Amino acid sequence: MFALWLAGLHSAQAVTVLDDRQQKVQIAHAPQRIVSLLPSLTETVCALNQCHKLVGLDRYSNWPESVKSVPRVGGGLDPNIESIVALKPDLVLLAGSTRGADRLQALGLTVLRLEPNNHADAQRVWRTVGQALHVPMVDSERAWQNIQADMQAAVQSLSPAARGQRVYLEVSPAPYGASESSFMGETLSRMGVGNILPASMGPFPQVNPEWVVRSQPDVIMAGDSSRASMLQRPGWSGLAAMQGQRLCVLKPSESDMLMRAGPRMAEGAWLMAGCLNRAAATLDAAGNKTPIGVPR
Repeated sequence: MFALWLAGLHSAQAVTVLDDRQQKVQIAHAPQRIVSLLPSLTETVCALNQCHKLVGLDRYSNWPESVKSVPRVGGGLDPNIESIVALKPDLVLLAGSTRGADRLQALGLTVLRLEPNNHADAQRVWRTVGQALHVPMVDSERAWQNIQADMQAAVQSLSPAARGQRVYLEVSPAPYGASESSFMGETLSRMGVGNILPASMGPFPQVNPEWVVRSQPDVIMAGDSSRASMLQRPGWSGLAAMQGQRLCVLKPSESDMLMRAGPRMAEGAWLMAGCLNRAAATLDAAGNKTPIGVPR
């Protein structure tokens, strides 16, 4: 009985957190009606066992399965302000770049702007959301440590041969790639794997296809939507990675997992590790590379 009373007392206390603009946001009480307009924030809420409090989501939030029945209220570029207000949320989670954030705040809603772009951001956002949702810190930290332990296990699963490879990771068919300074690039760095896109290009630069041809990556990772366009790019059919079929084509659900800086980053690391290990297995005793098919 005392424990229940203490938990209730904790949830009733106001907390103050910092958003991405370093502005203080006061959360008067444990939120019971949450709107999330960024998939990684949605996944963070659910990983903190607060999924049942979500009452509205952006159109791209699709994990876990239970969120698919939650009403949709647009996206970061076109949030439906009227629909959000009608849901009467006591907390709105969104990216700093989300349009309409100031208007939602002016309408009296509690708005928390967070957008993880790298590993440090993901940890900061995890802790901030945990505080905002009044999740006990000991529970939040334990869950985060479990994610990190799984991430480290994925890193350690790489074979010595896999660690010597250089990767091009495409995040959209424009094409845009993930550089060394992106959270995916940081994962590759932890694995001891090279990235043909340097940090100086920014986290997710638009890439000149000729850059990739000149760089000759050992392995290419890309979403299913990129596969067809790759074959149309000048010089790409001659890439050793393409000829040797060291191309890891990701299903949409796999792309979502890999490209969201949130609680499933460790699963994304396992996905990359599997691709890299399969590609490394094409090395024969003479150091020549042989086709292995398209790993799925």
